[in-house]
This record gives sequence, structure tokens and C-alpha cells, in this order.
Amino acid sequence: MLDGKRILLIIGGGIAAYKALDLIRRLRDRGASVTPVLTRAAEEFVTPLTVGALAGQKVYRALFDLTDEAEMGHIQLSRSADLVVVVPATADLMAKMAGGHADDLASTLLMATDKPVLIAPAMNVRMWLHPATQRNLALLQADGIRVVGPDDGAMACGEFGPGRMAEPMDILAAIDHAFAPGPLSGKHILVTSGPTHEPIDPVRYIANRSSGAQGTAIAAALVALGAGVTFITGPASVPPPAGVHLVRVETAAEMLAAVEAALPADAAIFAAAVADWRVANASDTKLKKDGSGRAPALDFAQNPDILATVSAMAEGRPRLVVGFAAETNDVLANATAKRARKGCDWIVANDVRPATGIMGGAENEVTLITEEGSEHWPRLSKDAVAERLAARIVEALA
Repeated sequence: MLDGKRILLIIGGGIAAYKALDLIRRLRDRGASVTPVLTRAAEEFVTPLTVGALAGQKVYRALFDLTDEAEMGHIQLSRSADLVVVVPATADLMAKMAGGHADDLASTLLMATDKPVLIAPAMNVRMWLHPATQRNLALLQADGIRVVGPDDGAMACGEFGPGRMAEPMDILAAIDHAFAPGPLSGKHILVTSGPTHEPIDPVRYIANRSSGAQGTAIAAALVALGAGVTFITGPASVPPPAGVHLVRVETAAEMLAAVEAALPADAAIFAAAVADWRVANASDTKLKKDGSGRAPALDFAQNPDILATVSAMAEGRPRLVVGFAAETNDVLANATAKRARKGCDWIVANDVRPATGIMGGAENEVTLITEEGSEHWPRLSKDAVAERLAARIVEALA
């Protein structure tokens, strides 16, 4: 399963770093190539010579090595692998990852990569149980970082408890699982997410309250099932998921162009809250009060209807087109009418009145509307809604 797979292995600074040597050997035995990166602290536990000899590859160590940057810059290095593995993931490395720090080669690679990341934490039991580490762990898992271990056991410091790094065979199994073909393996799915910003002038725009959280969760759930996901997002307040082909846009027109460029696709999920209108006479300079008390005259034009455009395609239409309907009244009736009007296959409808706390919140309560009828789902976390929708997509594309 690992034949030809490329692993970027980041070795952190802990006594468990010695297990990384066994892991390298086992990965190579199974046909994977391993590109090792050592943190400065890791060199206190394992030597670059030993790591390089086992990996059969150059060992990368310094962010500002001119030769390394000339031959393979850290951005390319972060994206040339199929999977990034951190062994051991120390408390310090986890904190850097959770906080978005990039002050050495390892943390910069982890910030710059667009590939899946697997970490194997290892630290003293008190460090592992510390509230800061547990907060960081929750953040990393929410960001889609895979975690293996830690185990309970005796530690080099003489204490016993959770914090002992998973054994190489367990890490190897987790790597196998990361590459296991999911039910959507080989499928290309397009997901739009977030709001769009329609400019009024260079500093003002029309937008909405969408955070992009639901679209992001859907994309992450599809990636977890093996899909290749093109993720087209407006200026969302949540970070994009790992493992997607990311396309950032600002306006509805830009989003439509990005969608058309991303086709063909097996399915298209339009979770973005696209502005219906744009300012046709947007100013090139900042609009100022003129003392008259009159507001500037804004001429509105209708934005392109992305969902209807894709649904009506004679050629290249995805097998499954899913729209979203954010409603504040008569949710079921309005969403059912929207599905018929747009020509899409499914509509995911929700009530976004401010009292629900759904728009911009962590939970959602939706009704899935299909040709067969409607199916109401209870209030769930947005991750759980995404997983349920992804499971239905698997059935539809089977």
C-alpha cells in the first residue's frame, strides 16, 4: 500500500526520537520514500548522519540554508510529499502548530503544506495532561490533523501514564490508514464555501454573516472519505481544511469563474453564501460624505446564479449538484421551491434567523430536500452534519 508513497518525516526533539529510526526503516521496507527533517532539539537525540543513512535521503535541518533554499525551497519541500508525519510531536511542536507559528524549518513546513498531516505526540504525562496541551490537541484535530497515540506506559523520566509515544508499528498502521482508499476514492468533488464580498469602493463591501464553517466541514468530511476536493472559498473566518485544492475568491463573479475552471466534477456542493447583488457603479476611490446629508446613490446589479448555471449545463454537469438554502421564514416551502427553480438535485435547507445562532455558530439544523421528498435532521454539530451529508453523497455516487 505504501509503494511509491512520499513521506515527509519531521522528527521532534524528545527521547522518543529514537523510534523514528525504526519507523524510517519500516517505511522504506514497504516501498515508501522518506524525506527527513530534524528540528534543532532532535539533533540532541539522533544524528543527521544516522537519519540520512537510514532514509537514503538528504536530511533537512535549517530554514535559512541557502543551498537548500536554492535546490528545493521550503514551500516546495512542504508540498512534494503525499503525507507529512511528525514523530515525536512534542508539546512545543504541537503548540507551534496550533498557534500558527513558523520560526524554524519544521514549523514553517507544517504551516506551508497543503498535504494531510499525522502526528504522534510524546511528552511527560503532566505535559500531556496540561490544559494548554489538551486545548492545542483539540485545535489540531478540529483542523483535520490526524493523531496516533500517545499510549500509557513508563517514560524515560521515570513517570508512568499517558504521553508515551505510539510504537512504530502503530504509527505505520496509522500511515496505512491515511492512504487507505475511501468510498469516494477517485471522485472529484467541488465545494464552495464562505461569503462573497461585493465592493462598494476600495474599503467597503456588501457581505453576509457566513463563517464558512459548514462548507469547510463538508470538504473535510469528503477528503476523509477519499475524495479529491476542489475547495473554492470566499473570505471565510474559519481556516480551510487540509488536503484540498484551495482556490480563494472575493466576489460572486470570481467564484463562478473558479467553479467553471474546476469542472468537470462528479459532484458539486454549493455551500457558499453568495451575495445576490453587487454594486454596478462601485467607486475606484473611497466614497466620502459631502455635507449634504444624502447617501451616495448605489446602482445594484444581479450577480450570476452559480447554482442555477451549473445545474442547467447541457455538457459537463456533475452527476450530483447540491445547493443550500438559508431561510428566515417558511423554510421548507421556500427551499423546495428553490430546488425546482434552480434545477439542482438536492437542497440543504436551514433556518438562519438570528435567534437560532446557526449562521456563524458551531451547530446546524437542516432539512435535506431531494426528488423523493424532505428529510429533517436534528440539531447537530456542523462536523456531524457534514459527515451525514458526505455519507449520503457516497450512496448517490455509488
